[in-house]
Amino acid sequence: MTAAWSEEELAAAERALGYAFSDRELLKTCFTHASLVNGGQASNERLEFLGDAVLELLVTEKLYRDVDAREGTLTELRKQYVSKGALERAEEKIGLMRFLRYAGGEETVRGKTASNLFEAAVGAIYLDGGMAAARAFLARTLEATDTDNYKSALQEYVQKYEHVTPVYETVAGAEGYESTVRALGQTARGTGASKKAAETAAAKSLYGKLLMQ
Repeated sequence: MTAAWSEEELAAAERALGYAFSDRELLKTCFTHASLVNGGQASNERLEFLGDAVLELLVTEKLYRDVDAREGTLTELRKQYVSKGALERAEEKIGLMRFLRYAGGEETVRGKTASNLFEAAVGAIYLDGGMAAARAFLARTLEATDTDNYKSALQEYVQKYEHVTPVYETVAGAEGYESTVRALGQTARGTGASKKAAETAAAKSLYGKLLMQ
């Protein structure tokens, strides 16, 4: 039997979220992991399902209003907000995992648990306070996360529009390497201590340039 939530615990969870619930059953469900479910107790999986859709809609709306770019660019930018890494950063920023109730050891909450919890929070806030409340929550917590592999990201982006790969020209200098990359009629440069670092810097610069054109 899971211990009842205390008023102090509920208030602390609301402070972390920056939102006070009218229906605190939604708040409790938000922090109930599927491993803990027994009998008629609800887990946060359905809230996660809803929150995923609300999150994607609100991020899409924000990009539509703020960024004057074509569809492909907006799609790439959206990935930086709704990726697992971005959601984990948002969760960690406000420390939601400390309130999660689950059964078993730490292995139970590895993988996507943190990002799923953040989506469940979005869903719970949306149900309790509507789209405006969910939008305000995301504005406080969610930030874009850069891709980990700019050369791959650039190549994937370029090949959506042309069946070619970016062309790199990299030369060694007195203090490292300088790389120039060309694709889709654009050019960018980058420097680094190694050839790989220089090419990655160049790819990052060109990727950003193409996204914003």
